[in-house]
Amino acid sequence: MANKFNLKCGIATAVALAIVSGPQRVRSAEIFEFYTGVRQLGMGGAYTAVVNDETSLLTNPAGLGKLREATFTLADPEISGGLNNTASATASDLSKIWNLNGLRETLNRSKDKHWHTKFQAFPSVVLPNFGIGLHAKYSNDAEARSATNDFRLDYTNDYALVLGYCFRLFSGIVKIGVTGRAVNRVEIHKDIPQSQPDITVENQSSEGTGVAADVGMILTAPVAWLPSLAGVVRDAGNTSYTLKSGMFYNTQTRPQDTKQTIDAGFSVSPILSNRVRMQVTAEYHNVQTASEEKDHMRRFHAGLEFNFADFFFLRGGMNQRYWTTGIELATERFQLQAATYGEEIGTDTRPREDRRWVGKFSLRF
Repeated sequence: MANKFNLKCGIATAVALAIVSGPQRVRSAEIFEFYTGVRQLGMGGAYTAVVNDETSLLTNPAGLGKLREATFTLADPEISGGLNNTASATASDLSKIWNLNGLRETLNRSKDKHWHTKFQAFPSVVLPNFGIGLHAKYSNDAEARSATNDFRLDYTNDYALVLGYCFRLFSGIVKIGVTGRAVNRVEIHKDIPQSQPDITVENQSSEGTGVAADVGMILTAPVAWLPSLAGVVRDAGNTSYTLKSGMFYNTQTRPQDTKQTIDAGFSVSPILSNRVRMQVTAEYHNVQTASEEKDHMRRFHAGLEFNFADFFFLRGGMNQRYWTTGIELATERFQLQAATYGEEIGTDTRPREDRRWVGKFSLRF
């Protein structure tokens, strides 16, 4: 028992040390995260202190300690798009936009309009304090820019096997979670000249396989409203993709390393009536670089959720500086979720919103 307690204390110490250390590059333009889901996007992009389902494996593994029963998610397709997409592409373009040459041709007719599409799925098995799942994601952001006469492309295709465990201490007041994942990543982050005649995933991408780890903690006071403080270290020690060359393309280059990031947040959960509960949360991303950040709103997320009898959920919030809202219908067997949110795609000195929508259907047992 003493060795087990020392192990748990050691993990807690590692989390605390990581929160005050670890370099991270400050970025302009959009911040691309490994995972963002429809619930968190409806709540302003905040999740660190409130996640309580299978997505804990992808966000904060300490959330596995909040699970009350086992759940098998058989299918949960989630699709997201930008409101600009319909202004850029017509029905006749549908056969073109799925390859990079066709997408560039389409966006060249509507220059300076941002394009966003994302599809992801996460079949999984979770139970209190443990979970395993397979995450697949395809994400494509692009724009034909008139000022520089180029084609900006940010493309990511991930496949990840994820395994996580949560340690509960002091009757759940302290939850410490650890997640490991094996990831195959194909990515493109380039400004491609319009003069380049042929662009494909094969000739533009970098691919590689790597192993990553996340460590999270949630501290919950055993008093009314359950005030909680939470933190999560993502890609602890940085994640590289040089373990293997990759599963799909024989590329000569490997994806960029994913730098370690640390998010911190808090939440309160008042009970409004016998069948209505509420959660309020706020968080700051990449706290270790706060002193270097010029635009703190890029890192700030806040949201709330009303839960009506675990059947209907109403959400709202602020993602960076832009409003969000979302709804959910849920039973024991399915979830139907939708949200709209604004994403910051500008720079520190010139903010720019890209308004998006996201929807998800889940079948679970």
